[in-house]
Amino acid sequence: MQPHPLAPRRPRVHFAAPAGWLNDPNGLVYLDGEYHLFYQHHPGSLVWGPMHWGHAVSRDLVQWEQLPIALAPDEQGMIFSGSAVVDSGNTAGFGAGALVAIFTHHRPGREVQSLAFSTDRGRSWEKYTGNPVLAPADAPPDFRDPRVLWYEGAGGGHWVMLLAVGQETWFYTSPDLKRWRKASSFGAGHSTHSGVLECPELVCLPVDGGPERRWVLVVGVQRGGPAGGSGVRYFVGSFDGESFTSDDPPDVVRWADYGADFYAAQAWQNAPGGRTLWLAWMSNWAYARETPAATWRGMMSAPRELALASDGGQLRLVQRLTPELTAGWPAPQSFRDLTIPAGRLALDGVRGEILLLEATFDVSGAAARSLGLRVRVGGGAGIAVGYDREREELYLDRSQAWWGSGGQVIQAAPLAPRDGLVRINILVDTASVEVFADEGRVVLTSQAFPLPDSAGVELFAEGGAARLAELKVRAPSPPSTKG
Repeated sequence: MQPHPLAPRRPRVHFAAPAGWLNDPNGLVYLDGEYHLFYQHHPGSLVWGPMHWGHAVSRDLVQWEQLPIALAPDEQGMIFSGSAVVDSGNTAGFGAGALVAIFTHHRPGREVQSLAFSTDRGRSWEKYTGNPVLAPADAPPDFRDPRVLWYEGAGGGHWVMLLAVGQETWFYTSPDLKRWRKASSFGAGHSTHSGVLECPELVCLPVDGGPERRWVLVVGVQRGGPAGGSGVRYFVGSFDGESFTSDDPPDVVRWADYGADFYAAQAWQNAPGGRTLWLAWMSNWAYARETPAATWRGMMSAPRELALASDGGQLRLVQRLTPELTAGWPAPQSFRDLTIPAGRLALDGVRGEILLLEATFDVSGAAARSLGLRVRVGGGAGIAVGYDREREELYLDRSQAWWGSGGQVIQAAPLAPRDGLVRINILVDTASVEVFADEGRVVLTSQAFPLPDSAGVELFAEGGAARLAELKVRAPSPPSTKG
């Protein structure tokens, strides 16, 4: 089988498996200076199949060391998604400080929750002989993706497990990771779901950088996302160790990302410095099995730091790229106070498959209907990231960098100017574009498959002239060569 002509080079600032299929991130946990990343993996094929947990570690969230497959299918089924914790108090009896993975064993029509543990920093794994640890006789077929965390309450602590169950999230509690009691459920009546929920997440985030913190419940929605296909919803509210209550009425829908390719988001447990860091599978179930590929298919989004910001009387999720991503990159090229005539304006000397662009546009007096940047320009094609002034929308147009089957090529999100300015940061890699606007309140994540070696950058304005207040362009140093 010949590789697809648009099969991308390996990403430089995004994680991908060494070969084969990749989807959901699993078991994100930090221990002894290492970020662990497990992931749904079919090592022998470019399409979804018997699921394993692949495994990699990193000290900086950029350079990843591939480790042997952690968990493989067995007589109880495939190894579906789940999470990992550091059992510092030895509640499960596997040893103080053991890494414990909690995952779904999947067989057709039956899903149960099981454990595995490691006492050597995740280098080897043993499945618990008492598996499964949660297998209710009346559980529905969709009963999966355990997210486990430690909750420290006034009367002591306990483990909490979130499960995706049909169109709800169920909460269980346990003293030891082995005995589980159902405590509550959430989701009934909260909007209409056109597909089952998957991969729940629960994090406690700071508000406006101060001491106040609020809980955020996150769920993956298989169908009905903002750009078609799968997507990620979130709810801001309160959690008492057993049940979650949303601040919003049931008809309010909040999307973590308005792009087509952000799913199954999961945060690292025990991240240093009290930060909450997460990433997601950068694909969409609507077409994931068909994207151009040669030896690998599927990658993760860039790691992001999370917070909450007050905005118009409500709290909004904020996502910002981690500073580790561009540590050591050379100083940026800078442009200031440029008039963009109607049409396109090439930025001479600015090229790259891997770029970070930080742009500020003055839209207060612009004549243009829309304006923005085009990246990965070449051969008459490119990817547009723009702002529609009339609709007050941020948009990404990958129609000239797509393989022509499936997927929404134009993705959009509501975005109002602040003080007449629109600020947009764009991370470009070999097969993706991630857009962060309004200081991370609005995000668009998208795969793209540009023409090979296309690397130009242009400014554009449609319907009249526009003004670029400032643009900074950064690129990593070329990879070192050894010979």
